[in-house]
Amino acid sequence: MRHDGRLSRMLHVLIHMDKRGGKTTSETIALMLGTNPVVVRRTMAPLKHAGLVTSDGGAGGGWSLARAIHGVTVREVYEALGSPAALAINVAVDHKTCPVEQAVVARLGAVFQRTEEFMLERMGEVTLGALAAHVNQADQPDYQ
Repeated sequence: MRHDGRLSRMLHVLIHMDKRGGKTTSETIALMLGTNPVVVRRTMAPLKHAGLVTSDGGAGGGWSLARAIHGVTVREVYEALGSPAALAINVAVDHKTCPVEQAVVARLGAVFQRTEEFMLERMGEVTLGALAAHVNQADQPDYQ
């Protein structure tokens, strides 16, 4: 099963953008992520729509943070990306009339719901600034 790594990748990018200051081109972000600028623009678009980044086209253009990272939570980035599935497991409903399946679905569904609520609550408590505080400046690559 393929996992959705957009959240961690975008957190990575946003923190780099903060550390760099100014504008960051799609080409530079593509180097950070080992991808191409088209994928970067497609992935950054929802962040722009959510008001987390801005973009300027043309010569001298690029992506900029719309807000200070100390005021942006992981949950905001997660939600801007469309709230990708956080759990790789889910309940299966193959035999709706089976009482065993009904019990399993009801109990597991409740557990998964509480797990997601807890995760979202915690994500809302962690800012990008708090994540960035754990970055050792000396270890940070200089993407050109």
